[in-house]
Amino acid sequence: MKLVIQIPCYNEEDTLRETLADLPTQLEGIDCIEIQVVDDGSTDRTVEVAKQWGVQHIVGFKQNRGLAAAFKAGIDNAILNNADILVNTDADNQYCGQDIAKLVRPIVQGHADMVIGCRPIDSHPEFSYVKKQLQKTGSWVLRRVSKTKVRDAASGFRAYSKDALFHINVYSDFSYCLETLIQAGYSNLKIDTVEINVNPKTRESRLFRNAFQYVWKQTKTMINIFLLYRANVFFNIVAFMFFLLSVALGVRYLVLVLFLNAPAGNFWPTVILAGVALAIAFQLLLTGILASLISSVRKLSEDTNYRIKKLGAFDPKRDDEIK
Repeated sequence: MKLVIQIPCYNEEDTLRETLADLPTQLEGIDCIEIQVVDDGSTDRTVEVAKQWGVQHIVGFKQNRGLAAAFKAGIDNAILNNADILVNTDADNQYCGQDIAKLVRPIVQGHADMVIGCRPIDSHPEFSYVKKQLQKTGSWVLRRVSKTKVRDAASGFRAYSKDALFHINVYSDFSYCLETLIQAGYSNLKIDTVEINVNPKTRESRLFRNAFQYVWKQTKTMINIFLLYRANVFFNIVAFMFFLLSVALGVRYLVLVLFLNAPAGNFWPTVILAGVALAIAFQLLLTGILASLISSVRKLSEDTNYRIKKLGAFDPKRDDEIK
C-alpha cells in the first residue's frame, strides 16, 4: 500500500525542513511512503529545499493560485502516481508528524474513506477565546450542512483513500477543508476522526488576516457549496416564505372586508401585494425545480469523472501546473 504525504507550500523555506524532518519514514500497513510538495508559486527557496531533502514529487504553479488550487493539483498528481492513501499536512509544521499513523490506520484497516485529525480546540495554546468559539460554531454549522459528525471541520490534517480522491472535486478558490467535507457527506463516504496534537506556532496564518475575514470567507464557502449541492432547498424555502406572506396578506384582506366590514376599495394595495408575493413564490418554486435538474446533471458529471479516474484514463498534467 502506497502512502503519499502532501505538503502545500507558499514561501515556506524557513519551516519546510522542520516539517519534512517530522514526517514518518515507515508505518504499519504501509509498504511505501513518498513525499509530495505542492509549490503554490513560491518566490523563495521552497522548491530548492524540497529538492535538497529528496522529496519524490514536486508539483508547482508559476504564480500563486491559493490553497484550494494547490490541493487539487496535489490530488491529481497523487492519483497519477497511483497513491493508495493521501495525507495532507501543513508546511508550517502545525501538525505532529507522528499523528499520521493515527490518520492512516482507519483507512488501512478498511474502516474509513476519509479521516480528519481533530485538534484540541478548548486547550489549543494558540487559539484565543473568540477563535475557539468561531471554530466550534463553524464546525457545528458544517455538520448540519454536510450531514457529518466532524468536530474540527477546519482542520487541514487529513487522510484520503484512493476512492475518496476519485470523488473529490474542488470548486472553491479559498480552501478545500469545508468543501471536501460537504462533498464526502453527500457522496456517502465513510468519515472518521482521530484526536491529534499540535506543535507550537511558527508563523501567522496566510489564509486570513483576522477573525472577521476568517468568518466571512468560511461562511461564503459554505453557502456557495451548499447552493452547489442543495440549491433547490434554498429556493424552496424562500418560495415558501413568499407563499406564507401572500397567504397572510390575503387573510388580512378577507378579515378586514368580510368580518370588520372595512371598505374593500381601501385595501386593493394589500391584494396587489399578495398577488405579487404569490407570483414570486411561484417563480422561485420553478427556479428550485430548475436548480434540482442542474444539480442532477452536475451529479451525473461527477459520477462520470469518478469512473474515468477509476478506470485510469485520467491525465491531470498541464503545462502551467508542472514545473
